[in-house]
Amino acid sequence: VQLVESGGGLVQPGESLRLSCVASGITFSRHDMSWVRQAPGKEVEWVAGITSLPSLFRAASYADSVKGRFTISRDNAKNTVYLQMNSLKSEDTALYYCVVGLTRWSYWGQGTQVTVS
Repeated sequence: VQLVESGGGLVQPGESLRLSCVASGITFSRHDMSWVRQAPGKEVEWVAGITSLPSLFRAASYADSVKGRFTISRDNAKNTVYLQMNSLKSEDTALYYCVVGLTRWSYWGQGTQVTVS
């Protein structure tokens, strides 16, 4: 299984970024997916998750810290999960990981750095 994140970078407060994660080695459409993050010296924080259900029934959920600012989505045809991050704050600075699962994360990507300063 391989998860490859991209889209991180250095932005100013209030700006936006869109993270992408391409999955291989799994039947992507059958798996719930999440984004988690880890800031220096802090524990891993779950950020957002999206179910594997067909789009009509698909559900997304968010940590309170990002609700209303971040949007998770997926394109099963491209084996890709996205995280649209708007109104970024300095406290969003972290290494962002794409993971398989909602509450139990079986596979991780290598991470992409987001710095808001």
